[in-house]
Parts: sequence; structure tokens; C-alpha cells
Amino acid sequence: MKQKRTDLRNIAIIAHVDHGKTTLVDGMLRQAHTFRDNQLVAERVMDSIDLERERGITILAKNTAISIWDEDTGQNVKINIVDTPGHADFGGEVERVMNMVDGVLLLVDAAEGPMPQTRFVLKKALEMGHKAIVVINKMDRRDAEPERVLNETFDLFIELGASDEQADFPVIYTQATKAKAGTTPNLGPDLKPLFQSILRSIPAPEVDLEGPMQLLVTSLGYDEYRGVTALGRIHSGKIKVGQPVARITLEGQIVPEQARYLYTHRGLDRFEIEEAQAGEIVLLAGLENIAIGETLADPENPIALPIIHVEEPTVRMTFGVNTSPFSGKEGRWGTSRKLRDRLFEELRHNVSLRVEETESKDTFLVSGRGELHLAILIETMRREGYEFQVSRPEVIFKQDSEGNLLEPYEEMHIETSSESTGTVVEMLGVRRGKMIDMHDLKGNMVKMVYIVPTRGLLGFRYQFLTATRGLGIMNTLFHGYHPMAGPMTTRQTGSLVAWDAGITTNYGLKNAEDRGILFIGPGVDVYEGMVVGENAKGGDLTINVCKKKNLTNMRQSNKDIEVRLTTPKDMSLDEKIEYLADDDLLEVTPASLRIRKRILDSEERGKLVKKAKEKPEDD
Repeated sequence: MKQKRTDLRNIAIIAHVDHGKTTLVDGMLRQAHTFRDNQLVAERVMDSIDLERERGITILAKNTAISIWDEDTGQNVKINIVDTPGHADFGGEVERVMNMVDGVLLLVDAAEGPMPQTRFVLKKALEMGHKAIVVINKMDRRDAEPERVLNETFDLFIELGASDEQADFPVIYTQATKAKAGTTPNLGPDLKPLFQSILRSIPAPEVDLEGPMQLLVTSLGYDEYRGVTALGRIHSGKIKVGQPVARITLEGQIVPEQARYLYTHRGLDRFEIEEAQAGEIVLLAGLENIAIGETLADPENPIALPIIHVEEPTVRMTFGVNTSPFSGKEGRWGTSRKLRDRLFEELRHNVSLRVEETESKDTFLVSGRGELHLAILIETMRREGYEFQVSRPEVIFKQDSEGNLLEPYEEMHIETSSESTGTVVEMLGVRRGKMIDMHDLKGNMVKMVYIVPTRGLLGFRYQFLTATRGLGIMNTLFHGYHPMAGPMTTRQTGSLVAWDAGITTNYGLKNAEDRGILFIGPGVDVYEGMVVGENAKGGDLTINVCKKKNLTNMRQSNKDIEVRLTTPKDMSLDEKIEYLADDDLLEVTPASLRIRKRILDSEERGKLVKKAKEKPEDD
């Protein structure tokens, strides 16, 4: 018999990137007296890994819990809060979290309104039947238009097929940085209106406390003392420390296990407990071979819960052992065995990732939800001391029932100045993009919505920011698989490639600078085949950047005494991945990121280019 746990609520906070959800969680933790009054706490405490703090985005879904006094029932109510990623590339995290919660806080910027990733995460929540509280944040912005944003959010609910009950959502207005909230745009002194709305609008879990135990594993972690940890929600029954459990694998096999250690969350910390009941989100430790999506059940009545289904990857890259002349100089781990072990270990908790072995023992095919998804994996691995090389991202094609080739498409939302609109339209036209909406915004800005093949967007952001002088904003959302769009040109420029190994000189770089944009300065070790800059024209140009000027006793002018160079372009990991051509590789080490050619030898590379030009003539 099912009953309501009125002492419990499970909610997720979902929003677009940088709309303030992690900051709001900070305020909720503070006002629920999670921290001591004299405790020093960092901003955005839920962004626990360095990459999240640096990029200002949430990558991994994380758990916390607060307790609030409910005046109506006269009891303390525990609220489990899950802070979820706002970027579609980490949608695997969002999809898993939706299995643990009963409702969501949908955070929307008071000026920007619903954005593409807002659409993505909201769609997932509505499909699960969850009720939402709409939180309009950043009410302190000068350009805040809460009424317009509310209307746009309602339209989005209807567009995504929300039921009448889901579309009748409560609205709370907040300023997360000051931890203020209100039921109208006039905010109160604290977040009490938000807390009250959670208690009244988010349904309490309806569970069977006396039924057979069932727990669905939705996330994995690691404890230095107790091994692998599994996070999940108890859907039925109870679980006690030391209790025997049946682990139902993804293949349906039943493996006997034991619940050795049991934890629950309180604030940012976890506490060891002896027993937990249905509806609670708990952490178990000591289950070594457990996987995400598996069910822990009663050994006497093992019933599996539905497996978590995550959308398939759309982009892939090859990860291989570093074969450059500088191999082994900067990394700690560089062998194929170490690389293989690390990639397959990632599969245990990164459910939207795929890793395949290739014919070459040194190369692995890694598929993900987008360029950012794979870039985060690359950055994480290099910080752990790994050294490897990756190829240019490529899309994953599919075939329909009639054998026609399909490719992934993205829904792209662009905001740019009216002066650069023509350039952006031309760039997307070449990439087979179709405009579905265009309208003017305030401040001489234009918003456009396109449906573009993912293939055309690989490397587009780098060129888009250049064309809009850094003022353009673009966001993408997976749209679906559709018929192939045909051939397209994605890059007009070539690369400046080092002719010989050595140390770069001012004199050699000055000659290269006249041909394009440099990526490196003087005094840098280079090797033959390494990309040192971008050629202003199409095609690659091999150039000697280590060339030294012959010294004589005669000088024609003072200009020969000193050569002045333009500051080289400093590119991030994401920009370098976007820059890669089909015949390029990115050498990744803990200390450096170097773009290089697949074939380092200049003569051999030249012969292949010549053959490629002659081939159409022979045909």
C-alpha cells in the first residue's frame, strides 16, 4: 500500500548555462542554516571541481539536502536538491537525475528568458511527468522584463506538450546573489516564498514502505576508504546496513551483494546512517562492480526497475597514443594500456559516452553528445597526467529503414549585431543552414533561429566569434536525425606548418607573420609538421620558423637591429579542437596543446596532396 512521505521532497534545479542556479542553491543552503555562522564558504559551493569553477558551468549533477520547518504539518521537511548541468552536451546527467526527483525548479533569466538548454532540460522533466516551479531570477538586471519572460516560458510549456496541470505552474521571482524571493516582482527579504512554494507545489513521494526493496543506481563515485559509491533513490521498501541485496545487472543477471555502508546527504556533507526508507536518496559504498542503471532489490523478490535510457552520442573523435617527436617529455601516462584503462573507466559514470576499440591497438574511437562533452573529458585527462593525441570531431551518421543516410541536425539560436547579420547568414548558408525565425532585439541586436547539420557546426564557433568581433552569442540544441544535406565547405583558410625541428626565432617568425596569424612566439621548441599559425589563404604553407639571420659587420639600417612581432594568438582547448582540419591532430599533454599534421614529413605530405589533386583528372 502506497503512502505519502510528507516529511520529504526531492527536487532538481534545471536551467540554461549561467542563469544562476548554483548561486541560488548557495542561498538556499545558507538560509536553511546548513553552515555555521562563522564558517567561511566559497561562492558557488556546488561547483566542486576545478573545471566547473573555471568555466562557470555545472558539469556533474550533485546532491545536497536542507531541512525546512513546515508550519502546516508541524514537522521538519527534508528537501533533497540536485543541481544539474545546464548544457545539452551533459544531458546524460540531466536524464539520470529525473529518475530521482518528483518535481523541478525551472530557473529563467529575467532578461534573457527561456534559452535552448532551458528547452532541453524542461522537455526531459515534462516527459517524466514532473511538476515545475518557474523561478524568474536576476530581477536586479536593468533590462529585466519579467512579464515578457513569463509569457515566453508559458509558451514554451505549451510547445513542449505540457499537461494542463503542468502548465498551471507557480511563479517565484528571485535575486539569487542577494538570496531574496517574492511571489511578485517586489522581492521580500529572504527566500521564504521559494521554500513555501516547494512545500506546497512539489508533490511528496508516494511510496510503498512495506513492499520489496528497490533502488535504481543513477550515479557512481569513489571513496578513498570504502571504494565505489552508488547514488540512487529507494523506490520501494527499506534498506539497512549489512542487509543482503540482489544486484540486477543491465543484462538481467542477479548477483548477490551486501549493503555494507549507507549514507544520506545533509547540506554538502554526507552522514552514515543505519537505515533508510522508500523515497529517500541514499549513497551506498562497498559495491565494486555495480553500474549505472542497475537495480538493487530484495533477494527474496528481485524486481528490476526500468533501465535509464540516455540519448545516443552524435559526435566522435579518435583518442590515440601520442606519436609526436616530443612524446614522453611532459606526460605521466602515455601508453596504450593506460589510455585504454582510463577511457573504459570513464564509461562507468559517464553514461552518454561510448568508447570503441579500432583495428589499431593504439587508437580508440570515443563518441559523445557534442564537442564540449568531449573537450571536458580531454581537459580532465590531461590534468590527471595523461598524454595523448585526438583527431578532429566528426558526426555519427545513421541509416533509416530504406537505407538512406541520415545525419544529426542542431537547432541553433544566434544573437548578433545588425551589422554582422549578413555575414552570419552567409556563413550558415554555406553550411546548409535553414532559417526558421528572425526578429529584432533591443540595442541594435538581431536574434535568428536556424536548423543546421551538426557537420556544418564543427569548428563554426571559432569563425563565428571572429566574424562578429566577439559580440555574437550562439547556443545549440540537438534537433534530430534527418537526410544528408550534401557537401559543404566549412573552412576557407589553411595552416602555417613548421618546415624543420628547432627553436623559433624572431627572424623566422617575422617571415611567417606576413602570411597569416601566428599561434606561437619566439624561443619555442617546434618539430617538423607542427602547426604554428593560420594561413590567410586556402591550403597549407610550410615555412621555416627557426631560420636565423646570417650575422655580418654591416647594417643597412636600425630596423635590422630589432624585429617586432605581433602577439601570437592564444587559443583555448575548445578553440584548438574547433580549428582542427581533417589531416590535423591535437597533441594533448599536461603542459601543452600542440596542433600538428597527421603526416609530419613535409615531402611525404606534399606527395599526398599532389596525388589528391591529380586523382579527379585521372577519373
